[in-house]
Amino acid sequence: MSQIKEGGENHGHCCTKKINIDDKRKEIVDITDQSSEILQQFRAYATELDNKHDRFERIVKFGRDITIESKRIIFLLHTIDKKGKQESVLREADMRLQKVARSLFKSIAHELEGQDPYLYLKAYRNGLEEYIEAVTFYQYLKCDNMKSWLEIEKTLTYKISEINNVKTIQVLVSPYEYILGIADLTGELMRLCINNLATGDRASCYQTCNFVRDMYTCFLGCTNASNRLVNRKLCTLEQNLHKIENVCYTVKIRGSEIPKHILVDLVNEEYADSDESYHAY
Repeated sequence: MSQIKEGGENHGHCCTKKINIDDKRKEIVDITDQSSEILQQFRAYATELDNKHDRFERIVKFGRDITIESKRIIFLLHTIDKKGKQESVLREADMRLQKVARSLFKSIAHELEGQDPYLYLKAYRNGLEEYIEAVTFYQYLKCDNMKSWLEIEKTLTYKISEINNVKTIQVLVSPYEYILGIADLTGELMRLCINNLATGDRASCYQTCNFVRDMYTCFLGCTNASNRLVNRKLCTLEQNLHKIENVCYTVKIRGSEIPKHILVDLVNEEYADSDESYHAY
């Protein structure tokens, strides 16, 4: 009799436990229903973050293509070795630079439409700086000057025609990126100076030297001493200027006593380690 009683007590305890579990599940379901708005918000945040990351990766790919093509254009511009070839090379370089602006940069501008461009500047910064280096190098070879920041910004601004209006989209070109790009230009001018020496165009060496010297003077007046990257670029600019000045010194002092081909070899041996390789592109 006592066993039956004990069994009944155990059975009642199990039923009570089962009822408690069911109530707990119901309570969880009720809480989930009450917090559905919060869950929807978090799902919206997740979707927004996914879109941001996907957009960032697409811009990175565009920026990588811009970097590669800009380096190829710079390499093309270095093949100018005589006046007869200069016009055709400059024409081809101009066409390729316009293609980069009309296709790759325009795609970036579409991606940045309605977005905060500073959130994505890092994705295409390297490509932008390389493009600025290429377009200013082209401008120097063509007109002995270089495009300003506003001119490059205007080049990367696009008007899109719609049914009722015309909207404007653009790629962010900050003054900071422009400064870094033209600082890299001095490296190409240093190589140009050595190439001109090889072709016997010694007057261009002095012209390039004066141009880079003016750039260095301007940099001294506008750089921020607390910016490590700009300071590094300024040091590189100063080194490039010293190399160009040494080329001019060698031409002026030893040019009359050393044959031209030996003079070029002397300069090339001194600065061979500073040359940038384009073979990977």
